[in-house]
Amino acid sequence: MVTSTAGGRGEAPPTLPRVSVDDVRMARKTLEGVARTTAMEGSRHLTSLVGSPVHLKCENLQRTGSFKLRGAYVRIAGLPPAERARGVVAASAGNHAQGVALAASLLGVRSTVFMPVGAPLPKVAATREYGATVRMHGHVVDETLEAAQEYAARTGAVFIHPFDHPDVVAGQGTLGLEILEQCPEVRTIVVGIGGGGLAAGIAVAVKALRPDVHVIGVQAEGAAAYPPSLAAGRPVALESVATMADGIKVGRPGDIPFEIVGDLVDEVRTVSEDALSSGLLLCLERAKLVVEPAGASPVAALLASPGSFAGPVVAVLSGGNVDPLVLQRTLRHGMAAAGRYLSLRLRIHDRPGALAALLRELSVVDANVLDVSHVRTDPRLGLDEAEVELHLETKGPEHCVDVASSLRAAGYTVMS
Repeated sequence: MVTSTAGGRGEAPPTLPRVSVDDVRMARKTLEGVARTTAMEGSRHLTSLVGSPVHLKCENLQRTGSFKLRGAYVRIAGLPPAERARGVVAASAGNHAQGVALAASLLGVRSTVFMPVGAPLPKVAATREYGATVRMHGHVVDETLEAAQEYAARTGAVFIHPFDHPDVVAGQGTLGLEILEQCPEVRTIVVGIGGGGLAAGIAVAVKALRPDVHVIGVQAEGAAAYPPSLAAGRPVALESVATMADGIKVGRPGDIPFEIVGDLVDEVRTVSEDALSSGLLLCLERAKLVVEPAGASPVAALLASPGSFAGPVVAVLSGGNVDPLVLQRTLRHGMAAAGRYLSLRLRIHDRPGALAALLRELSVVDANVLDVSHVRTDPRLGLDEAEVELHLETKGPEHCVDVASSLRAAGYTVMS
């Protein structure tokens, strides 16, 4: 984990609009009857790790499955009638797309959403069902964004930015007000950061009312634009981004969120892909919550350094829109990171019943066999030898050691 101190950068340039707690309060009134006040759930497992109470703010249970509805609705609701009549356009691979589509439908505004080719089919289908016209363009979000902006320039439709607008930041900040009401004793709030709209909004609300509360942002190591940007004093674009956490896979901070994060967010940390997978797995197994990798980033940070958070802690689960295939791969990755998969190569005598005997030995040590590969033709093998590669499901790192030790005790040559 890498940590970057953010707070105390001074006043923002006068050309950038500021967002105040009054803006957040107004946004909350706008969202009445639209956005849900999502649940706050305690986590006994994380509490035991951190050493003080940990609560999960379940924004994965928000309408459309993420916090994005809040900012999108406030932004579109604030458009004058003439701009509403021209419709709105957005670019997104998922969460923002759905937030804009539903918000526009609720307000009677025509919406067009550009999505990259290859976007998860459930997210494309949901965006259409919420009422948007979906256009597939480009293979990465940057190409999709360019297409949406060109469409806005050509048609007059209003471009709805996913994070770089004061109305969007104010809308996301309503989460901060809810956190303070649901957990008034909170001392630390942990939230994922992509472009920065959510973290900025929460920080605006929380620091105005409870300046003693520590706000910590979390980025994926492969898409961590904030640490170098904070060090440089300005938004810096990464040359490339690579992470399973699509919701925070942003290569450059937004101008407006960056100024707020620099002033009000106390710290920005980064987490590995292994930690993201482990965080998602924990949410599913222990909390019974389906959370996407970006939404699990605060939990990943808690797992990576549990002793470094002053409690009570609130971890914001920002979204739950995860493609089933991505979920399957991420869970496998998380189980491997947790030591619950074991891959072994070993040699056995090449005779009838030898493989069956090996499998019986594995059943005795309670290892679940997922896959077996049996090789007889490798020139490194003796005439009476065969090599077996096994993929096993285990109960954790200690069980992995026990399985390998039991096989060696039974006379097998374990290669790896």
